[in-house]
Amino acid sequence: MENSEIPGHEPADGADEAVPTRRRMLALGAAGVSAALTIRPAFAQTAVSVMNCEIPVPGPTGAGRYIDPNGKLVPPGTKGAFPGSPRPFTGEQVKRAFRGQTLPGATYDQSQAYLQYIRRLQAGQSGFTCFASIQMPR
Repeated sequence: MENSEIPGHEPADGADEAVPTRRRMLALGAAGVSAALTIRPAFAQTAVSVMNCEIPVPGPTGAGRYIDPNGKLVPPGTKGAFPGSPRPFTGEQVKRAFRGQTLPGATYDQSQAYLQYIRRLQAGQSGFTCFASIQMPR
């Protein structure tokens, strides 16, 4: 039996360095399992934080403005527009609303206007990161 055929023995001449030994494969496998066990709790923690993140409607820059049915900020008292929500919505509440439920404390039409506002959020606006994270598939 040649040395290269003995499990765990690497050839001395370096000719078969591209072929991993059994010992090396086991070590890599163990490292992979360790990484998976380390990452899974991080995913769980991320999922929890996504559901608890908040989206103000409107954000601080739109405080005092109303939201029209298209989700645009308009002056207070605009016909057909709604005052902003007195408190932010959680990621979980928004996710449920996108699936057909009404946002807490809002009528159906109000909820639809708020969801349109949320859909229009852009990077840099308050609540955008939360909205983007609930859009990501898990």
